[in-house]
Amino acid sequence: MKLSDGFDARRLRPKGQSNWRFRFGAAFAALLATCGVLLAMAGAASLLGRPPALGELNASPLGSAIILGVGLFVLYIGVWLWRRCRRRSRQSQELNMAPHLMKKHD
Repeated sequence: MKLSDGFDARRLRPKGQSNWRFRFGAAFAALLATCGVLLAMAGAASLLGRPPALGELNASPLGSAIILGVGLFVLYIGVWLWRRCRRRSRQSQELNMAPHLMKKHD
């Protein structure tokens, strides 16, 4: 197949911005997820009868349950934010074509 002289494949890809914002967001989200895992592990260990990992903060069963809940919530927020940043950073690499020319995904 012969390509026409005026065709330029680089026009199909949009001129993207730098991904530093998404990289910092993904790094922050990974730190949040790590802190969530550590908090959840400390709360679960204290609920299972191990010595309290955070001192007097989770010495009681209610405090341990609260630490476990906060840890799971922080983990959820971290994973959600990380996935959103990764999706946004990869979104700019798509082709800039009309939607009716793409495959139908139902």
